[in-house]
Amino acid sequence: MHITALVFIDIAIIMVVARLFGRLAIKIGQPPVVGEIVAGLAMGPSLLGLLPGDLDGRLFPPEVLPYLNILAQLGLVLFMFIVGLELDMLLIRGRERMAGTISAASVALPFALGAGLSIVLYPMHDETDSGPVAPLALALFLGVAMSITAFPVLARILTDRGMHRTPIGVLALACAAVDDIIAWTLLAFVVAVVQGNGPLDVLRIVILTAIFAAIMFGVVRPLLKRLNDWYQRVGRLTPDILSVVLIGVLASAFVTEIIGIHAIFGAFVFGAVMPRQGAADLTREILERLEQVSVLLLLPLFFVVTGLSTNILGLTGGGIWQLALILLVAIGGKFVGAYAGARAMKVRPRQATALGLLMNTRGLTELVILNVGKQLGVLDGELFTMMVLMALITTAMTGPLLKLVYSDRHMQRDIADAERAALGVVDSYRVLVVLEDAARARDLAQVAATLLGTGRPAQLVLTRLLVRPKAPLEVGAPVVPDLARMASTVDELNVLARELSAGGVDCSVLTRFSVDPWADVAAQAASVNAAVVLVADSFSRSAGPAPADAAFTLAVAHLGPGPLGSGASAGVVVDGGPDGHVAVVLGSAAAARLGGPLHVAVPDGGRAARRVSAALTPLRGGGLDVRLVDATDEAMASDLVLVADGGAFAAELVGTQRRSTVLRVRAGLDDREIELAEQLAKVAAAPGG
Repeated sequence: MHITALVFIDIAIIMVVARLFGRLAIKIGQPPVVGEIVAGLAMGPSLLGLLPGDLDGRLFPPEVLPYLNILAQLGLVLFMFIVGLELDMLLIRGRERMAGTISAASVALPFALGAGLSIVLYPMHDETDSGPVAPLALALFLGVAMSITAFPVLARILTDRGMHRTPIGVLALACAAVDDIIAWTLLAFVVAVVQGNGPLDVLRIVILTAIFAAIMFGVVRPLLKRLNDWYQRVGRLTPDILSVVLIGVLASAFVTEIIGIHAIFGAFVFGAVMPRQGAADLTREILERLEQVSVLLLLPLFFVVTGLSTNILGLTGGGIWQLALILLVAIGGKFVGAYAGARAMKVRPRQATALGLLMNTRGLTELVILNVGKQLGVLDGELFTMMVLMALITTAMTGPLLKLVYSDRHMQRDIADAERAALGVVDSYRVLVVLEDAARARDLAQVAATLLGTGRPAQLVLTRLLVRPKAPLEVGAPVVPDLARMASTVDELNVLARELSAGGVDCSVLTRFSVDPWADVAAQAASVNAAVVLVADSFSRSAGPAPADAAFTLAVAHLGPGPLGSGASAGVVVDGGPDGHVAVVLGSAAAARLGGPLHVAVPDGGRAARRVSAALTPLRGGGLDVRLVDATDEAMASDLVLVADGGAFAAELVGTQRRSTVLRVRAGLDDREIELAEQLAKVAAAPGG
């Protein structure tokens, strides 16, 4: 078959397979690039080569590969230009210190671990088809390969989930942007070291690279601003404007290839110096045009060229343990580095965990680096295969793990918080208390007030449900007596609200008619965004079983004989579940409000007790009298006792005649997804905090 015809049909087949695998990846919740990488691997010896008839050899004979490789390199150059073009430094504005710290940590640790890993791997991979590998070259390349984060894939994951609207999503984009700058600069230096023939040649390459960067940012960047003026005058992306862009990309790639640091760096820098101010429309049109050619036509060729050099089934038993070690270093180094950097900048644990997972996204950017290493003779075939698998696994794991750590419910809450903050709306912690028994309404409302804590804006919402008969009146209109009942109830609640407000409690009133008490309580809780709903045990018994999947935390009160006074003690019996954790949070808030001690008993002891004690440490530092007690009886003897609903001690407390007020706590869906330390920091602070 004629070579030209074979190249054409190969490209068509590659495009079909890449699109199919990309669509399949989307169906299973993965970014399309994961499917396209798998498609490239499948068309090589890892899958197609296993079938009879030498299909991979017949489809991609040696004489065709140089043509496919050139087109693949063109795809890489365009892709790197797109990466540079999408790398907007406005993402970092206002977050320079935080993004810089996290990015530096997420690069330094995996780089060091990757370089250290080379000491273990070097004896098995000290020679390639090009000749012996220098130990320093392998150490530097593995360090950079472990440090990379794929900005385009990360942005796609965030956009698909809607996380780009959350503070942690924006921070992840900023960190990835800084990460890319650091990683590509490191790679350019590493290539210079590998390519250079001695220290003087390395120095020459570094100096020429610095001169090239200075010219691009100092001379070319100001000139390119005229490109946007041209675009604004004509109102669209003309062939002439696109030609100028493509000529600049290819010329920059040529210069860096001649310098000795690879063509992709020139394309990346040209993308980085493209105009940004007022050029959003120009950027969007360039991306739309080039992504169609690059993503649809050229990048799939790159994946296949990579796949033809990758033989997964060729890994031996030694290769398996090496792959496991590579994955451990890659995932652990990137995660721990990003997590530690985020925690050092006071990012909450859940968000820091999500950030550590996101920074592990490597995708196509990792393949670019690996191919550079292979072309320079640093990575042999087996090590190249293992690193490709690492890139694929770390990218594929990000989405599923992210959903486990940072659920859709948690994400929507963060989005809502961000929107309220942007609008200047005060985010109040609200407790809704259902006052059914008029005789004990004041006592129950005072218990509810203690749950507000003292550390953040909080509000108590008083409500009473006016039950209507399910069978309507056959004669007469019920409107007038209903209105009278409503007015009387509102007056009673307003009197109580004024008393509480005089004591420093921000208080509001709700009331409504009801035929389904729990459904109406849930509706009221949703309307006021209540974190906790407090009801009396008599309401719980008469209304029937509470909803099991409520977003709010439910506290059922068994009131003691008298009201809670100033200085009263609070006690919590903690189990290992979320109900017990929320009980600790509410107990801490109550102790802070009452001004008395907090007795915490952890029946299981051991690690659980240490974890709870560590979470309570900031409260001790704020002046709260927290006592971790060994005897459960001591906690249960407090004036206000909180236990997990359905736990071993709930029935014991409720079934006895006590002078304490007992709250049975059932965590809502929102609180089940927040760690204890995060809950304590959010809801219960020290008195006067």
